[in-house]
Amino acid sequence: MALNIEKEKFVVGIVCARSSSSRLPRKHLLEASGKTMLGHLVDRLKAVDSLNEIVIATTTNETDDVLEEFAINNEVKVFRGSEGDVMGRVLAAGEHFKADAICEVTGDCPIIDPELVDQVIRTYCRNEADYVNNGRGGVPDGMGAQVYSLSALQKSESMTNEPLDREHVTFHIRRNPELFRPIYIAATKSNRWQSLGVTLDEKDDYLLLKNIIEHFGPDNQLFSCAELIDYLDANPDVVAINQHVKRKGDT
Repeated sequence: MALNIEKEKFVVGIVCARSSSSRLPRKHLLEASGKTMLGHLVDRLKAVDSLNEIVIATTTNETDDVLEEFAINNEVKVFRGSEGDVMGRVLAAGEHFKADAICEVTGDCPIIDPELVDQVIRTYCRNEADYVNNGRGGVPDGMGAQVYSLSALQKSESMTNEPLDREHVTFHIRRNPELFRPIYIAATKSNRWQSLGVTLDEKDDYLLLKNIIEHFGPDNQLFSCAELIDYLDANPDVVAINQHVKRKGDT
């Protein structure tokens, strides 16, 4: 991972993950093509040149010892904090690893496109923004990343104790554009499929993701969002695998 030089900012990629998902426990450790879902995600983040560090931000629960072990075995950092106060966990991780900016990706996005992540980071670094997000611009659910300054998160954290704000790290920032300067990136035509879900919430999501990963195989492990869309557009039977899954919504 190369040091980004556009603003000489230290950008830390923080992946929020835990083992106690109510809908699909230990989902991050499910495998496809001989690698865990979290392993696929980390390998994709390692391909993002503008990231300086990758951190698995998990909880202090004993059930998440396995995620700490994963981080050590995969040569990325780990930080453990509150299960419910995810904002506090991410902020503490960013402070611990001395981030200037945080690139937040959820552990539910195992096939996120490294080029899209890089675009969000570089947009942040090239502009006077507090917060940059591509997840509302038309890309599939599971291709979204957000980047924000550590100072913006510190300010936000000091202003709210609302449970939803503490659970959804940037909810307060996004609700207050007059306080935090945002940029929302629109998807290009080749990356646009807003109704498509390639995030890992339930068993059928896993079956879809497994199909996709195995389709591209070891010769194209870092397939792009555009390649994914081309494949699924040509195979509606594959898309149908998880179409019935209900998402919790964007908070």
